Amino acid sequence: MALTVVSGSGHTWQLTERIGSGSEGVVYAVDDARPLVAKLVPDPLDPAAYRRRIARLVRQRREPRAVRLLSGTPTRVAWPLAGVRAGGPGGGGVDGYVMTDMRHAHQPFTHLLTPQSRQALLPHATWATALAAALSLAQLLADLHAEGYVVGDLKPDNLWVDAHGRVGIADVDSWQFTDGNEVFPGRMGSPGHTAPERIGAPAGTAPDRASDEFVLAVLVHELLMCGLHPFAGHPASGDYLSYDDNVLHGRCRLLDRAAVVLPRSAPPLDLLPRRLATLFRAAFGGVRPAASTWVEALAAEADPARLRTCRRNPLHVHTAERPWCPWCDLAERGADGYPAPDPRPRSSGGATPGAKDTKDVTGMKGNTAWQR
Repeated sequence: MALTVVSGSGHTWQLTERIGSGSEGVVYAVDDARPLVAKLVPDPLDPAAYRRRIARLVRQRREPRAVRLLSGTPTRVAWPLAGVRAGGPGGGGVDGYVMTDMRHAHQPFTHLLTPQSRQALLPHATWATALAAALSLAQLLADLHAEGYVVGDLKPDNLWVDAHGRVGIADVDSWQFTDGNEVFPGRMGSPGHTAPERIGAPAGTAPDRASDEFVLAVLVHELLMCGLHPFAGHPASGDYLSYDDNVLHGRCRLLDRAAVVLPRSAPPLDLLPRRLATLFRAAFGGVRPAASTWVEALAAEADPARLRTCRRNPLHVHTAERPWCPWCDLAERGADGYPAPDPRPRSSGGATPGAKDTKDVTGMKGNTAWQR
């Protein structure tokens, strides 16, 4: 049975199929001429505070700082358009909001992180596309920080990407921001995409720009290293517990090659341009570069003069610093990061050669966009 939601002004929308769900909310498609979805949050910790948060975000959409973020095409931010309640405006309902449907112009960000999904869903994507996505993400975060917003729960599941590498973001209701003298704190965090100072911190510990900048570096690494998390790998001594455990103990191949053991299918370190490798080491072991610093460095590396295309496979694009194609090397090990499009019809259960090794390294769980 279709759900009906109503805004404070009395406008109603019909919700159709359920798209996804997460720890806090459920996302539904909206029956509307515009590309819209609705997120409902059945059990917020403080319902009144949540309604106030959404109302302030809806109002800020008309303010210059949000207008700047929402300018351009395609839309970069799934901003709340109206607060809604399922069950009517008076008591007993479920609160939420209506926002732009990012599926209209984007795909889930996770589609760019694994060879299997790229081959099937982004067949023309190359390492240059990954660079473009990294640059777009860094620019988006730099713009958000410049306007006073902190994402807090920056992770692949909240991100979107198109075939050109342009990145968008959803779940604005979890951000940290101010409105007048009131602070609306962020509190969410996700395993594998949380800065070390927030791992295991007391509930409600607020994020800041530095915590966003740590996770930005993680995401840029995942984009450029074929989905490989920078803290992936089995500890050289002891048992593997989680990415977060490796983060807390500084087990990162970029910081110490002997700290972790990775399979031969892992992309080599020299796939990264030296300038970016230096930024990663700073982000994970020193002073974290600001998002704007990443923008400058990624823009320089995305210059066509800094890129080379393999003669054997046009999808094998790599930095000009690399004297030969790293993707061909990986293909010989059965783990081609950018395989040519498969001309065969897709089957429901077939596996891509090398898929097992890649999944073991990256730890990706597949498409969970619109979930939180």
